[in-house]
Parts: sequence; structure tokens; C-alpha cells
Amino acid sequence: MAEQILLHNAQVYRRGHFRKEAVVLTKGKIEAVGHAAHWKGVERKIDLAGQRLVPGFIDVHTHGGAGVDVNAASAGDLRRLAACFASHGTTGWLASILTDTRQQTLRCIQEVRRVCEKPTAGAQLLGIHLEGPFLAKEYKGAMPEGLLRTADIALFQEYRREAGAYLRYITVSPEVEGVPELIAQIAEEITVAIGHSGADYETALACIKNGATAATHTFNAMRLFHQHRPAIMGAVLESDVYCEAICDGHHLHPGAVRLLLKCKGWDKVVAITDSIQAAGLPDGRYKLGVNDVVVRDGDAMLADGTSRAGSTLTQDAALRNIMRFTGQPMEKVLPLFTENPARLLHLETEKGAIEPGMDADLTVLDQEGRVQLTLTAGKIVYSRAQAGHEGGGKFEEA
Repeated sequence: MAEQILLHNAQVYRRGHFRKEAVVLTKGKIEAVGHAAHWKGVERKIDLAGQRLVPGFIDVHTHGGAGVDVNAASAGDLRRLAACFASHGTTGWLASILTDTRQQTLRCIQEVRRVCEKPTAGAQLLGIHLEGPFLAKEYKGAMPEGLLRTADIALFQEYRREAGAYLRYITVSPEVEGVPELIAQIAEEITVAIGHSGADYETALACIKNGATAATHTFNAMRLFHQHRPAIMGAVLESDVYCEAICDGHHLHPGAVRLLLKCKGWDKVVAITDSIQAAGLPDGRYKLGVNDVVVRDGDAMLADGTSRAGSTLTQDAALRNIMRFTGQPMEKVLPLFTENPARLLHLETEKGAIEPGMDADLTVLDQEGRVQLTLTAGKIVYSRAQAGHEGGGKFEEA
């Protein structure tokens, strides 16, 4: 018989509220949720000491951390990155491949697929996010301009064949030649986001009608709203697409975060990190794909100073930031990290909630939102206490 684990004496986040309940895990799944007294026969019990048990965080847009750059990473590097993310409460993530050469992009896809096909300790690598190469040069941000190109269905299909089912997400610019038609062809097989764009309102709406369901790092690297020319920003705010948001205090003013939530609703915003290899490390010089990056005061910029270059954000820090920016409690903010990204990737029947039958991807937080434990597929992949952090929760096992 498979080992069962009882997580008890916890404040469990379910359906928008915290309740004192227990959770039973079996074979990497949540078997049951309820009162601990119902499962006296479970041999392995972990007392969570009144801490908060929440669904694991899902990051759909990250380029790295802990010294690892996704575009240059080996499978071993990606596994090390997965362990880093788990320490910040993330249990699932997409490796975001920055626009690069065809050869290098294919190499990245191969390395990511190796990890996806052989899961490892740490946050589960769920697949690939292609950020480009069908992006507008005028709003390229940190994208290498010489590698941006018009839409090419043959190239996309080559990447798709190499990645298999692990190519889950792509960012494209509506105004780039061939992109509206490309979206219509691929939107049923992959989640499409629009961004890095100066598209007019009508072109952006056409792409949404064709199947785009998200906006990449909303407000950043896109033409902003004007009352006579709503542009892509107006189309994104008016429509039902999901909006990524980088809530590090550098990319978005707290007022912009509140405005986005007011316009879109709390069920349509997805908190991302857009982190680079500098996440979790001190200020200094780093890489983002082919770019040289300088980090000062935690803010990542291209070395030539022309654009931000991702962030140094982690998901637990983003959770605390949004709570502070909005004055809202944890239970209000959590869907931006759990339910919303799961729905965006069509994984809502597997991840993003604590319900029987769903994956046992879970995070234990203290009252301030600091990560104490992380479990992926029912296995503890991070413990704050064992990592030696002062103030880490001491959880007792029977």
C-alpha cells in the first residue's frame, strides 16, 4: 500500500478562505481534505503548527535565478534552478526562452525537455515559454533586435516538434507581419500572449479574437493607453485576456498594480517574476540570453541602460509585495499565484487548488508569507528549518 501523509493542524486555503483542516496525500495526489480525526490510521503525520497551507505557486514567465540563465542552461542547471524556486514556494514553472538563434533555441528546448521528461527534486518544470522571436523591434525591450523576425509557421512548427507537448506558451506582437494569422493557426494547441508591442487597438483586438488569451508583463514593453488611441493597452484592459504583472516595485508602481486589478478583476491577473539569473543573488553583472545586464539596488538593466532586463524577483516576495501594495489579505492575493496561472495553462483540473484528486503541490507559509515548507508531488522539496534559516518553522512528524 502506498504511503499516506497527513498534514494537520494547518490553516488550509480553499475556495478563497483559510480553514483549520487536515490534508491527506497519497501517491503524489491530494486524497482528502477534512478533519484530522477522520484519518487516525495514517502512519506518517506532519504537524504544521498552525501555519498556512496553500497551493504551490506557478510561475509562467521566468528566465532564471541562482546564477542560472535559461538560454545557456544545461539540464543540470535547470534542476538546480528548480531547487531554488522551491525555496520560494514555487512548485511549477515554465522556462522562458528569450529570443535567440534557431540553433540555440533548439538546444534550449532539448535541455528543458530532458528535465520535463525526468522530474527531479524541486519545483516541477512544466514546459516552455517562447518569448519571441515574432516580436516588434520598436518594443523589443531586452530582445536582441537582429534576431527578431516576421511570423514563420514553419519555424514555430519545428520548435513545436522538438518540444512536443512541453511547448505551452508563446509571446508574439500583433503588428508583426503574419502574427494574426499565426495565432489563428496555433491558438488551439498552445497558449498565446501578446506583448512587446506598439499595436493599435484594432490589430490587438483582432489577435484576441483569433485566440490570444494573455498579455505579457502588462504595461511594460507595450504602447500605453491614450484616450484617442487606446492601442494594445486598451484592448488588453477591455477584453477578457489574462494579464501578467511583475510586482517588484520597479516595473509597476503600486498604483498601477491596483489599477490593473481594478480593471481586470482578481481572477484575470497572473503574478510572474520575469526573473533572470540574478534572482536571489547580490547586485552585479549578469547575463540574460545574449545580453549583458547590470543589477543595481535589485533592479536589472541592460548594460547600455536602454531597457530593463527582467527582474530579480521571487514569487514569495511578489506575494508579500502585492499584499502591501493593495492592503489585501493573503487569501485575496493567492489566486494570482495559483488558480489564475493554472487556468491560463489549462491545468486547473490538476494544479492551483487544494482539492481531492489534484496534484499534491503545496506550500506552507507563515502569517507574513515567508515560505516554511514546499512539497511537490507530495514530497518535501524544501524546508526552511533544514535550510538553516533563522525563524524557520519546526514541524513535527509522528
